[in-house]
Amino acid sequence: MSQLVQPHGSDTLNILLLDGAEREQALAAARDLPRITLSSRERGDLIMLGIGGFTPLDGFMGKADWQSVCDNMTLANGVFWPIPITLSTDAATADGLAEGAEVALVDEDGDIMGSMTVTEKYAIDKAHECQQVFKTTDEEHPGVKMVMAQGDVNLAGPVKVFSQGDFPEKYAGIYMTPTETRAMFEARGWKTVAAFQTRNPMHRSHEHLAKIAIEICDGVMVHSLLGNLKPGDIPAEVRQNAIKTLIDNYFVENTVVQSGYPLDMRYAGPREALLHALFRQNYGCSHLIVGRDHAGVGDYYGPFDAHHIFDEIPENALITQPLKIDWTFWCDKCGTMASMRTCPHTAEDRVLVSGTKLRKLLSEGGDVPDNFSRPEVLAVLREYYEGLQDHEKVKVELKGHSAR
Repeated sequence: MSQLVQPHGSDTLNILLLDGAEREQALAAARDLPRITLSSRERGDLIMLGIGGFTPLDGFMGKADWQSVCDNMTLANGVFWPIPITLSTDAATADGLAEGAEVALVDEDGDIMGSMTVTEKYAIDKAHECQQVFKTTDEEHPGVKMVMAQGDVNLAGPVKVFSQGDFPEKYAGIYMTPTETRAMFEARGWKTVAAFQTRNPMHRSHEHLAKIAIEICDGVMVHSLLGNLKPGDIPAEVRQNAIKTLIDNYFVENTVVQSGYPLDMRYAGPREALLHALFRQNYGCSHLIVGRDHAGVGDYYGPFDAHHIFDEIPENALITQPLKIDWTFWCDKCGTMASMRTCPHTAEDRVLVSGTKLRKLLSEGGDVPDNFSRPEVLAVLREYYEGLQDHEKVKVELKGHSAR
């Protein structure tokens, strides 16, 4: 019997991805069905449903689940869930579908990703979802912008998944399913695993966080988001090279592994931290590293709102627990990375390191202090920025906590 944490809300992973003859038969039938085009976010959600990352869900949420998740952070049956997983379309398309109808789910290129039995069609109050999930309705917030751009009607129902898109090929050796990460942890003899969530290359503060977790757990999985980001963020291929370089040069062998998952960022701050813990439980992780401004953007959230929200949910909501770590920084007097709990010195002695600051320095061709990032990692990142054409460059602004 596995000694890893069990999946969320279930004894086993709920894998909806078909294979073999069953997949071929279902795919052939789907070619003649009405088509619903998935947004990039919905495509990532469908893949997570397929590989068991969103266990125990069996499809896109109906209105009762949507309402309960928004208002109570639980499904209608009481199982903890912090962010709606929904599929939308325009009103005209929805009007042409009867409840009980089968539809093909296609990506933006028209490739069939799966199928769904439509059990419900419903409209939602988008502003209510945004206020509950993102704590704002400001359309400058990238997550709010995504929700407000959705179709006017949500479609709900169980899904069958046919494809993982291009993730297995494009990110071979990095992209892994929960089944694969669990097998990897067991092969290494790990029982306790901390997930490190990242949409950035790892700088010195990230390295410090991971090494703290290694002292507590058997190992750390650096789990990179491989889906879409906001303009100015560093592409996944570059990130994975930078992370591999850091692991190879600065971590003890068999203490850290790199992996990736297919979601887009929602930038939902505290609620997304809860979702990150939930699906890391499905991936086999007992802990989630939660540092400053986890999954945040701009100054929409306080620096440790993602810490506090774990204290606001029921004790048994999640098995995977947060490793809450305070502000981390380089201290000139300590001569090392430190945190507010370990460093007695003043702000004048400290250099706060953030992914946004690092991107800004690199994008402007500026000098990066040694205490920001390892030289081998900087070499990878400089090569990327130097290869950008003018039209590919995005001005990076320091806002909120990253400006400190």
